[in-house]
Amino acid sequence: MTANFWDIVRYFKRYRNTAIWSITGSSLFEIIDLAVPYTIGQILNVLSGRSLDPEINSLVMAMANTFGQTSSQTNTLIILASLIFVVTVLRAPIQVWIANNFHWEIALKSRRDQTQKAIAKILTLPIEFYDENNAGRIAGRVARGLANHMWSYPEIAGQLIPKVVRILGIFVIICAIAWWISAFFLVSFILVLLGSLQKLKGLVKTEENLDIYQENTESRTSEIITSIKTVKAFANEAKEYKRQSERLEREAKVSLWGIHVGYVKLGMVRDTVLEACQFVVFGAALFATFGGKMSIGHFITISTLASMAYSEIKPICLLAEVFARRYSSMLRFHQFMKQPNGQDAAIALYPNTKYPQYRFAGKVEFRNLTFGYDRDHPVLEKIQFIIEPYETVALVGKSGSGKSTLVKLLFRYFEPSSGSILIDGANITELDITGYRKRLAIVHQEVDIFNGTLMDNLMYGNPTATFAQVQEACEIASVDEFLHLLPRGYNTIVGERGVRLSGGQRQRLGIARALLVNPDILVFDEATSSLDYESERSIQLAMRLIQGTRTTIVIAHRLSTVREADKIVVLDKGAIVEIGSHQQLLAQGGIYHRLHSLQESGELL
Repeated sequence: MTANFWDIVRYFKRYRNTAIWSITGSSLFEIIDLAVPYTIGQILNVLSGRSLDPEINSLVMAMANTFGQTSSQTNTLIILASLIFVVTVLRAPIQVWIANNFHWEIALKSRRDQTQKAIAKILTLPIEFYDENNAGRIAGRVARGLANHMWSYPEIAGQLIPKVVRILGIFVIICAIAWWISAFFLVSFILVLLGSLQKLKGLVKTEENLDIYQENTESRTSEIITSIKTVKAFANEAKEYKRQSERLEREAKVSLWGIHVGYVKLGMVRDTVLEACQFVVFGAALFATFGGKMSIGHFITISTLASMAYSEIKPICLLAEVFARRYSSMLRFHQFMKQPNGQDAAIALYPNTKYPQYRFAGKVEFRNLTFGYDRDHPVLEKIQFIIEPYETVALVGKSGSGKSTLVKLLFRYFEPSSGSILIDGANITELDITGYRKRLAIVHQEVDIFNGTLMDNLMYGNPTATFAQVQEACEIASVDEFLHLLPRGYNTIVGERGVRLSGGQRQRLGIARALLVNPDILVFDEATSSLDYESERSIQLAMRLIQGTRTTIVIAHRLSTVREADKIVVLDKGAIVEIGSHQQLLAQGGIYHRLHSLQESGELL
């Protein structure tokens, strides 16, 4: 997905009314501020015995008449000094109020609103996006993009645009005094900006490369944090430190020699040209004054305004450079935001939308189902079997045979290439995906635990569950066996990813959480494969208690887990090769019998 400058503009679109008002106010004050050097020039004309410019003379006379005074030299000086007081002293707090209130209000509100949109995007992206992208890289891209947008708005709206307006105002005043000087001023201004922008285009591309390097570093840092036990177990701290140091060194080289030096060279050339242009304007004005073509007051006005203008061009270019530094990360943020949503996007985008309250008997039919992550290489091919209501069916097969993929299709994480899945005779693609998933639950091999209390995690799928329901689910899942060991019982903080619980405890928590949803179809995906014998027996006991209360699908590597299943489906290379009960499959002497014999003999665990 591509992004461009207008995506950044649209980022602030909803605040356009406030933005127009605040930018106009800031720009107006920049114009008003130009009255100071012009008024000082008029004061010098009065002191040197020269007449005022016609426009300012009319203003002075009108103000003198308003207060019943004559337009004497003293009164004229008082009025001109009063104008400077109003423009400087009274303007200051109002200008600061606009800058700090409205510009930052937009920046902070946009950050809040866009963060919500980013979270919604994270929740609505399809599963395959997360299969292909690292979590640390995604988090880094979103965080940098949001931060750079927030900082860029006050700089662009509160400083860059008003400064450009200020320079245009200076051009108008100089043009009114000496058009030939203003022509040189305008041409030099345009040439400096065009030259700077041309150079910045190349630097923006380098910034994009740096942004990619930073994402890679953040991605690996995230992996180190989440896998810190593995890093320490293999004593690889030095290796990881060296690898990250090399990445940081590469970033530093790109940042210093590819970017920073470029900005330094640009600044050196730009400032030299600006100082030369300012000297030319000063010399031209001095020559005109010496020749009697310009008053001393106008000479002071032009010299002061030219100095102000050329001094403003520097921060304008610097702001453009800062924006260029952030431009790449902002575009990459919008590229992320333009990623196509998954089919379940409405769940996050419209959280208050009511969904159908389904209730299923639990009959599941896989009808001629074919699927492949790559259409040319199917993972499942022509899968066809039926699970009756309240039946427990086990899916067995070697790794890569398609067991977990079948469950992903059941949960509609992916859509089949051909064929269909029916629930109680209804095609699941025709059901509301939110209402449908609410009637399913799954216990993964690695249960996802959030950093909160045990109770928070138990009630994650059903926040309205009563305490009695929680206790019942915990009893079935054998959570009550270790509950008394926790320092604060249900209110114990379990840590990120449940690090304060053992593997077996996490699995039992996952089963209890699934039971609290009271699903019509419950899936165990390798729920006992990585547990010790005692924990496995506890999980098997819980599964035995659940059996017959709802439709249950069990994916298992250890065949001891599936012996009591009503039906066992054996998969091999994406196809069903055997179906039957434990005893029937043993009698057939096929793949299941061979797997069973290997596990019984200890050759395959």
